[in-house]
Amino acid sequence: MKLTEVTNSFSGINKNSLLNSVISGGDNPQNQQSNSESFAQILKQSVNEVNNSQVQAYNAMEDIATGKVQNLQEAVQKIEEAELSLKLGLEVKNKALSAYKQVMAMQI
Repeated sequence: MKLTEVTNSFSGINKNSLLNSVISGGDNPQNQQSNSESFAQILKQSVNEVNNSQVQAYNAMEDIATGKVQNLQEAVQKIEEAELSLKLGLEVKNKALSAYKQVMAMQI
């Protein structure tokens, strides 16, 4: 999961449509369904990408340990990319949970 992929996936969110949705109270269930599906798809795709990078990193580590690796630099690069993508995923999760807790703490 790369930072540009995450930011590009959220670039489609329109400020005006988000404000209209909040102001209207979300009375349109059709819009809610399509928005939740797209967010779920983005989330699922991102988790799958992080998982795939972790699998590639474990395979690279196994190749290094068994001596099957032909290019050590590429193997180490895969391991580092997997580590960074996992850290990014954890930070996104932490920010999302923090935002959720703040919203739930709001008084009505």
